[in-house]
Amino acid sequence: MIIVLTERFICYLELNALQEEFRDVGFTILGFPCNQFGMQEPGKNNEILPALKYVRPGNGFVPNFQLFEKVDVNGVNEHALFTILKNACPPVGDSFGNPTNRLFWEPLKVNDIKWNFEKFLVGPDGRPVMRWFPRVNVSEVRADILKYFLIPKSTKLPTSK
Repeated sequence: MIIVLTERFICYLELNALQEEFRDVGFTILGFPCNQFGMQEPGKNNEILPALKYVRPGNGFVPNFQLFEKVDVNGVNEHALFTILKNACPPVGDSFGNPTNRLFWEPLKVNDIKWNFEKFLVGPDGRPVMRWFPRVNVSEVRADILKYFLIPKSTKLPTSK
C-alpha cells in the first residue's frame, strides 16, 4: 500500500490512475488530508470530498482510493501512524526552507514530513519500506513500486527519495 498526504491542488488524477493500475494485486492508496502545510486544507472533513469534486481538481472528480479525515502528521499532536512511518524510513531532506507562515507545528524535527504529497510505501507485511519527497512525480513512485515488488524480499531496506 502507499500512504500519501493529500491536499486539494495537485496529483489526484495520477493517484487515481496508480490505484486503478495496481488494484487487482491488492495494492491500495490511503490518503490523509493535513492542514499543517501552508494551511492548504482548511475545510472541515465533510467539505473535503465536495471540494475535490467541484473545485480542485473539479469536473466531477472522485478519488478511487480511501481518503481519511484530516490528521496532524508532525508535532506534538501527530497521529501515531505517522510517527511509525517517519521513524521507519530515513528523512527525505534536512531542510524546511523558510518555515515562517508555511509550516504549522512545533517542534520541527529533521525526520518530519516536509510538505503535502510526501509518500510512503508500506509492504504487504505492514512494514514501511520507502519514502518519497513531496515533489517526486507519481510516475517515479510507480517505477519504484514495480522495482520493489520484483526485488527479492531479503534484500529490501527502507529508503527515501
